[in-house]
Formats: sequence, structure tokens, C-alpha cells
Amino acid sequence: MTHQVPGITHRLIPSSAGRIHLVEQGTGPLVLLIHGFPESWYSWRRQLPALAAAGFRAVAVDVRGYGRSSRPAATDAYRMLEPVEDNVAVVHALGEESAVIVGHDWGATIAANSALLRPETFRAAGLLSVPYTPRGGPRPSDIFARMGGDEEFYVSYFQEPGRAEAEIEPDVRGWLAGFYAALSADTMPAPGAPDPHFVAKGGTLRDRFPAGRLPAWLGEAELDVYAGEFERTGLTGALNRYRNMDRDWEDLAAYDGAPVTQPSLFVGGTLDASTTWLSDAIEAYPVTLPGLVSSHLLDGCGHWIQQERPDEVNRLLVDWLTALSAAH
Repeated sequence: MTHQVPGITHRLIPSSAGRIHLVEQGTGPLVLLIHGFPESWYSWRRQLPALAAAGFRAVAVDVRGYGRSSRPAATDAYRMLEPVEDNVAVVHALGEESAVIVGHDWGATIAANSALLRPETFRAAGLLSVPYTPRGGPRPSDIFARMGGDEEFYVSYFQEPGRAEAEIEPDVRGWLAGFYAALSADTMPAPGAPDPHFVAKGGTLRDRFPAGRLPAWLGEAELDVYAGEFERTGLTGALNRYRNMDRDWEDLAAYDGAPVTQPSLFVGGTLDASTTWLSDAIEAYPVTLPGLVSSHLLDGCGHWIQQERPDEVNRLLVDWLTALSAAH
């Protein structure tokens, strides 16, 4: 059940979702690790022991809808306000008043919003791969609908309940392998090849995934862990995060343009569309992340940053966390 990650402890704690599953390792200041799509706590398997060895209590959750955490049936149970409150519940259930929060992909957006909405609980925020972009602009679904011309942006493709599930769930393992490979530095499509973030008319996302080769960071046994979780749970809980982006825009109207002022860290990959498409968001950090301690773009790195480049990410996290603790 520990998926061969030695030294970790599993827990289930109550939240408004029902229960949140987490794993923890180490003692010291609490660091909460929030994964993205389509992953689980297991995406932090290379950070947990490193943070524990550096003197921190590292806790990686399964976000609601994933893994062994509860999966509420209602689509709107996955609006941004809900995982933020799950994170607060985890901190309190672990007997702490506050924590540093670190997230990757959707987890980075959840981490930033946790710091924005609950600054008394989250004293610092580390963001991996997806830059902080304050709430603002047109309704998100309108923006995504205009992207891609004749093709459909993946976020729009994910909106209709059941549609992406029908593509993914007949072959979860194969789909995940392709999705991970499509966004990894060593296996992503060559420049100029059809973009795997878009779907051709009448097609599927998978049509553009690389086939037959796993990225270097992902072994067969590790892929089995991810596939086993999603074969058991299905993908609806995970996809429901995308299906709440318009609700988030409405829920967070009072925070339009709001900065995250706590000490922060950003680490992205130069080959990751999340950082290249959102380069303007990174340039805006003096305004949007005024507490930014350091920002790093790892050359030649793709989207799965803490798995593709664990040693570099661990060093950046430990250095930042150690400096925070000294200041705290």
C-alpha cells in the first residue's frame, strides 16, 4: 500500500469532502504538498524523503476526487473553494496552526488560492510548473473557446461530463502513459508537430500522444501505481476540477487582480507549455507575487518537474524552506 516509498505513514482525515487521504514523513515545520492532474500523492514520492531529511514534516495529500480521498458526486463540489478548505482541514487535523503549501500543476493553483484565501493558515506558497495568475479578465470558458481555431483546446474538451472519460477509461494505463509522455521533455512531440494540447475535429486527445516510449522519469512499476488508482476511481473526480473554472471565476470575484503576498517560490520548465504560454504571468510576479523569494526555469525540463528533475527541485525547495524557517 505504500507503493514502495519507505518511511511514510498513511492517514485519513475528515473534511467536507468526506475524507482526505494523505501520506507523511518527517518531523518539523509542516509542508503540505498538493498534486496536479492526472496524478496523486505519489507524484511527491521523491520529495517526501528529501524534505524529511532536511528537518520538515512533509505531507502529500490525495486531492478530493483522487486516490483514496473521497469523491463527492456533485460537479460543483470541486470548485476552488473546496480543496482550499480541505487543505485547511488537513493542517488543523495534524495539530498545526499553519503550514507552507507547495503545489504542482492544478496543485500550484490550489496552493496559490489557499494562500490568497486563507493567509492565516498558509504562511508561504511554492508553485511548480503553473504560474500564479490572479483572477480577472473574461469568463474562462469564453477564453478557451477562442483558442485553437478549428481545433479544440483540451480544457474545453474536458468540460462536458463523460466525454473525456469515454476516451480515457477504456485504457487508463495507455492513456496516462501517452499523456505523461506528451508533456515530458524527453518524449514530447517535436517542435512543429501537432500540439497534444488540442483536439482535431472529431478526434481525441490521445491521437497526438507519443506512443511506445515512457519518459525517463517513469518506470513501468510507477506507471502501474498511477494507472491502478485511476482504474479504481475513474477520472470524473479529477476532471471535475476543470469543470469548475467558470464557477471559480464567479466565486473569486472579490479577489480580482489580488496578489499573493506571502513569501513564495516558483519553479518551471523551459519546455513546459504552462510556463511558455504564461510567460506574461511570470513577468508580472513583481506585482502578483510581491513576496517572491526566488524564481527558476529549469532548462530543458518539461511539465512533470518534480519527477523529471527531482534533485534540482529538492534542492530549490529545501533551500527556500530552510531560509523561511530561519526567518520564521
